[in-house]
Amino acid sequence: MLRHLHIENYALIRQSDIDFHPGFVAITGETGAGKSILLGALALLLGQRADSKVLSNPDKKCIVEAQFDLQQLQLQPLFEENDVDYDDLTIIRRELLPGGKSRAFVNDTPVSVAFLRALGTDIIDIHSQHATLLLADSDFQIALLDSLADNKQLLADYRQSYDDYSRLKRELEQLTAQEQQQRKDYDYNKFLFDELSQANLSDGEQETLEQESTLLANAENIKQALSQVVQCCDGEENAVLQQLNYCLSLMHKISDCHPEIKSLHERMDSTIIELRDIISTVESLNEDITYSPERQEAVDERLDLIYRLQKKHNVDTIGQLLELQQQLDQKLNDVDNVGQRIQQVMEAVDKAFVEVQHKGSRLSQSRHEAAIRLEQEAAPLLADLGMGNATLKAHVESSEHYGPLGNDKVTLLFNANKGGQLQPLSKVASGGEMSRLMLTIKALTARAVLLPTIIFDEIDSGISGDVSVKVGRIMQRMSQTMQVIAITHLPQIAARANQHYKVYKETDDTQTASNIRALNDDERRHEIAVMLSAEPPTTAALQTASELMAL
Repeated sequence: MLRHLHIENYALIRQSDIDFHPGFVAITGETGAGKSILLGALALLLGQRADSKVLSNPDKKCIVEAQFDLQQLQLQPLFEENDVDYDDLTIIRRELLPGGKSRAFVNDTPVSVAFLRALGTDIIDIHSQHATLLLADSDFQIALLDSLADNKQLLADYRQSYDDYSRLKRELEQLTAQEQQQRKDYDYNKFLFDELSQANLSDGEQETLEQESTLLANAENIKQALSQVVQCCDGEENAVLQQLNYCLSLMHKISDCHPEIKSLHERMDSTIIELRDIISTVESLNEDITYSPERQEAVDERLDLIYRLQKKHNVDTIGQLLELQQQLDQKLNDVDNVGQRIQQVMEAVDKAFVEVQHKGSRLSQSRHEAAIRLEQEAAPLLADLGMGNATLKAHVESSEHYGPLGNDKVTLLFNANKGGQLQPLSKVASGGEMSRLMLTIKALTARAVLLPTIIFDEIDSGISGDVSVKVGRIMQRMSQTMQVIAITHLPQIAARANQHYKVYKETDDTQTASNIRALNDDERRHEIAVMLSAEPPTTAALQTASELMAL
């Protein structure tokens, strides 16, 4: 229930504070006085998009703050889910800064606009005269039956199953597309993989082959050079080794004559030993090196294959080719893996669809039952509103196609006259009938849905006389279980209220401002009389106002 509303620097309102009470509250005033401004300010609290153009003083921020009594609504889980402190008397504040930015707070905790919207749907329902257009909207018609049937939990359970089913269907579509692409690439990838696999590559092979190719290409020159080295060192007269041995013998003869000569003798002896070892290794290497045209051809062919594969795949090493081979192998295996996953997901989709059908059937059954209730319970209300021969019916047609709201199509059918044919509401109802139908629907849903506050913004459009008295009576009945706030031009409705506010304009030398104030009984009588006649009201109008208030 709305307990208090504070508005500051919003449109024509400089600053206003309004205390609201339980029951039926009427708000009246001349056209253009600023009644709709109140709704605009409240809409900000419920998450409507902010616009800096509403700032009365563009250099100051706008503040809209309201206190709501939530103790009967069990909204603690919503607050906990969004990490917001809960209080039975919750304060919602929206600030609009001169630069265009806005901030929102719930119990002094900063919150998102999305949270305001979620909270707003549970605490207040604002119905304007333009909302009657919703009567022709298919989603609204389904929501109407869901409200009457109190299908909130049923719909939530169905929606969860439908979301799971939709997610699995999307996954199946993605996997199917993936498999089709993989199948398209399979033959080419298989060819590439087989080519690399048959090459039987090994890491480090390229470097070894390149070294062998260089050796084979230069085998004759290498053998000739090695032979000359052996001949020079130990194969001819005055060879290096012979000369060194002669030098060693000379050093040996005089090694005892000087300590340093002995050391040099030992070093030269070691050099001769090292040289002999080198000569032996050169001879062995010379014997091992053989030139083979067949081997040369085989090595070159193998290198040509490696170079061709590297160029084809735009890589530089055998290691990269082996990595590519592994990737191709994985892609080929993935085709089989995707096929297995598709089979699993197909089974999951079938299972999820059965769940959707089951929960959709329960939802549909509940709506069919609500449609019967709608027709039965709307009849006396329509009669109260001067449409005793009218019939309102909801036609529920189920299909094989399931959507976020189930598989039902709901069409509201209406007939205003006895013996007439039921037709879609939007084609046969007049403006005044639409207003009364919407009031009927709101009255019915108010019984089923625990909504603490409903605001009617000139829902009385197109009605007058005795019907307006009955509209006021229905609103008064609704206010026994909820707070009803009616912005109205009809004295018959205003007279039924427990609390009456008047919106009016004041103009000074510089600007015009809207204000609102509560009326006492005498002021109410005067205001209702003015609504009946003019300012100042006639004696007859005052008498009629007293009679209306006494009803």
